[in-house]
Amino acid sequence: MTAMLTVPLPSSINQIGDGVLNINKERGWTSHDVVARLRKTLGGIKVGHAGTLDPAATGVLPVLIGRGTRIAEYLLHWDKEYRAVLRLGETTDTLDATGTLLERHSLDRVTEEMIREAVSAFRGRIQQTPPMYSAVKVRGVPLYRTARQGRIIDRDPREVLIHRLEIERIAGSDVSLRVLCSKGTYIRTLCADIGARLGVGGHCLALERSKVGPLSVEQAVAVEEFERQLQAGEVIASLLPLDAALAELRACRVGCEAARNVLHGVPVPCDMVVSWDGLPPGHGLREEPVRIKDVQDRLLAIGVLRRASSREDTRPEQIAIKKVLMSQETPAFVS
Repeated sequence: MTAMLTVPLPSSINQIGDGVLNINKERGWTSHDVVARLRKTLGGIKVGHAGTLDPAATGVLPVLIGRGTRIAEYLLHWDKEYRAVLRLGETTDTLDATGTLLERHSLDRVTEEMIREAVSAFRGRIQQTPPMYSAVKVRGVPLYRTARQGRIIDRDPREVLIHRLEIERIAGSDVSLRVLCSKGTYIRTLCADIGARLGVGGHCLALERSKVGPLSVEQAVAVEEFERQLQAGEVIASLLPLDAALAELRACRVGCEAARNVLHGVPVPCDMVVSWDGLPPGHGLREEPVRIKDVQDRLLAIGVLRRASSREDTRPEQIAIKKVLMSQETPAFVS
């Protein structure tokens, strides 16, 4: 890691904005390294991340800034796209190039047709066993700690969804892959499983995360570039506002009285909702998170619609407040 710039801190978090910062993580940095660096850069502003990247991997790391740290749970469903290089014929203990070589096999009998057939078997819903070198906990202990003790333990397989799996290039023992997948997918495991299906083993030689939800690597910035922009007082174009980050959630708008109540965590009766984006109450929204906005289209909070549990329940429908995302000191609402 390079030395940190001396950045003049803004007088208010609003000069940076709350949201999701699209960082292009460099090889060798852990996700925690990035967060720790930006915490120092931004002083007392809260910083977190959504979606860990292995130290050897590069690409999109969503970094949560300010009130963005409150919405992590709503971003975990974002699909991810990766570009990976699978090296066939070599198996490592970590399933990637940072590990110890365990086995090497000849590829003399492996044809391009066999490779394409093996890859095609991993499209759609598949079962994956988490790698030993991962942060998944078994009986409260991260697997990587157990692995460092030289032990391998049983892990329950998990279902993941591979939306798209394409071969971009085959060059000798190296197969370049493009993968669009659901959360929880381990590309290292995918590479190892393809190699195992071919009977020659394999590991992930290189990995770049090219997309996470609406964030792409083409619009991502390195940590040093973000610090330079901040120091120069430039607009941080790689910062996705909270409302845009939550765009997949339905939204409703409320008047000024309800808006003031929302900022104090007071539930909103549905008859005080001015308008809905998408389906109105009564159309499958029960327990679904919704964005609550004021009539000026400012994001106030995330709520959950609570409907009557039975026909005999006469309580009015209302939106319970889950996460307040605007300061109570916001200028007066316009009715």
